[in-house]
Amino acid sequence: MRKSRLDLYEYQIQCYSVNTLVIGSGAAALNAAVSLHSLGQDDIMIVTSGWGEGTSNNAGSDKQTYYKLSLSGREPDSVQRMAGDLFGGKCMHGDIALCEAQGSVRAFMNLVNLGVPFPHDKFGSWVGYKTDHDPRARATSAGPYTSQMMFRVLASEVKKRNIEVLDQHHVVALLTGADRSSVVGALAINTNRNDPEGSFVLFNATNIILGTGGPGDIYEDSVYPVSQTGSDGMAFAAGATGQNLTETQFGIASTGFRWNLSGSYQQVIPRYFSKDNNSDIEHEFLNEHFPDYKSITGAIFLKGYQWPFDVEKIANHGSSLIDVLVYREKKEKDRKVFIDYRRNLTWNGDGEFHPDKLDDTVRNYLEKSGSLQESPVKRLMAINAPAFRLFRDHGIDLEAEPVEVAVCAQHSNGGLKGNIWWESDLKHLFPVGEINGSHGVKRPGGSALNAGQVGSFRAAQFISAKYREEPPAEDKFLADAYADIKEKLEMAKKWLSRGKRNDTREIINEIRKRMSACAAIIRNAEDTAEAAAEAESLFESLPERLGASNVHNLKECFIAYDNCLSHLLWLKAINTYIRKGGRSRGSYIVTSTKGTWPGDLAGGKTLTGLCRYNRKVEKGILEINYRGGKAVTRIADVRGIPGQDLWFEIVWREYLEDNSIRY
Repeated sequence: MRKSRLDLYEYQIQCYSVNTLVIGSGAAALNAAVSLHSLGQDDIMIVTSGWGEGTSNNAGSDKQTYYKLSLSGREPDSVQRMAGDLFGGKCMHGDIALCEAQGSVRAFMNLVNLGVPFPHDKFGSWVGYKTDHDPRARATSAGPYTSQMMFRVLASEVKKRNIEVLDQHHVVALLTGADRSSVVGALAINTNRNDPEGSFVLFNATNIILGTGGPGDIYEDSVYPVSQTGSDGMAFAAGATGQNLTETQFGIASTGFRWNLSGSYQQVIPRYFSKDNNSDIEHEFLNEHFPDYKSITGAIFLKGYQWPFDVEKIANHGSSLIDVLVYREKKEKDRKVFIDYRRNLTWNGDGEFHPDKLDDTVRNYLEKSGSLQESPVKRLMAINAPAFRLFRDHGIDLEAEPVEVAVCAQHSNGGLKGNIWWESDLKHLFPVGEINGSHGVKRPGGSALNAGQVGSFRAAQFISAKYREEPPAEDKFLADAYADIKEKLEMAKKWLSRGKRNDTREIINEIRKRMSACAAIIRNAEDTAEAAAEAESLFESLPERLGASNVHNLKECFIAYDNCLSHLLWLKAINTYIRKGGRSRGSYIVTSTKGTWPGDLAGGKTLTGLCRYNRKVEKGILEINYRGGKAVTRIADVRGIPGQDLWFEIVWREYLEDNSIRY
């Protein structure tokens, strides 16, 4: 790595030249750096806006799931079966599914060897359980903080390997070459600096691994950690293509302390209630929409491992009817919604818990788990004490108070387009983790953690084999990236000349409200068209509305700019899908009339207009890019799972000839 000082456009700028720049410090980004180093490339630098502030270190659930190939028991499994189940989620490329399945064991065992305490029995069997959209009990967990444990062991490995880390450096732009076909570096702000003019840092890099997570800051109702802002807009501005931006996963989560209320939090059958802003009267609103005690308790229980909202699980009083009712209570009736673990739900005036009236599956599960106590909180402490303690550790006593909840954005199944080595169509850019849109419409719970680990290792493999060259001399780099650097520095200069403006926070709040109103679980062509037009108008006016007086303000301006472009492309993609005939699927309902609901879903009726994957826009993968100031969409055909010639001597020969790492 080389260091130099540059004077550019009245700024004094530190410049680092490095083979591979890793942006982000989540589990995928850190695994990429560690993997690359283990493969012999030590010219690496990690740059992060805040060490440990991303989703990996700040998110989880009752027992956060990691999805992998089954490694115990009698039920047969195989790479092809796992790939088929991933691919079966629709709108996912088969070759990507195969890579994620094939790499799952290696990625999982790497975490085991680094010290993540996944449970096994005395024979060494890595036990599993079924998660959402999972037919074969492939899920495992190290507890509520699985991804945090992954972050910690990988962070420790980064330290052991002396990989250089620049903390408190917020990357604001990816820099491309003159032909706009590949990345050549990045521009960041050092937020430790007091003087904005001296805060800019340049990176001259052969490769960039982008592991900055999902678009955590663009929804008002969100379970992403507050510190997770995302950087999709930065990649779109550089010319990278996005895919499946229509597919965001939503679920019921606590809103004060942001946390997924899945698994045990629902399986102990807590009480739901709402109240308006002017009264303390508690209304158990679910009761009006279920016919009997068995159906309401069964739906709440199933919400545990059917946690993401799913349009196919509304009918017949299914578990996702609860999401619809919570969403309507909050958005349509403007009431606050709570989950209460202190008391059982009341049915026909009776607040007692009746195990004998439960569905057999529910009763057997709770009985086998030793969790038939008289109250939800006692059942939770019996079935999963760490899940109870987690809230207590964050100042919330579930024995003493309810938790406010909403249907929140939790994960984007879409993101940037990548190939089987996780390289973007913008060459030398490798999006890993959630920012890579490798998933389709549905995915098994926990498969995102697997994809992040597998993809980051494969990116490291490709870079170490094909992209080992040193970055160019600084003068050549500056000449190549001249246009991008000048644009961003002049933008910053304009903002700093105006001083701080309150518009920045208002703009970010406007983006969040628009997304939660039009791009959450209820979507309509007219609403999304209006929202996309508003987003486009906002983005065009943004450079003239923002202002900054210090480094922190400047960072906020760039975040607002990034989020504005992100939400513009999300809305454009959603509107394109609906306008071209796309129907309800995954985690959202498409309605036909502006501002209305699709029939009496609250009565448990079947949703009409479900996606059948028999229309071009439904069968294909919707891609979108932003070039020349315009968002352009196309429908790409889904690639199937490739056939393989696995004759050993042939594979061995290709491997020995260094021909196994190729497109």
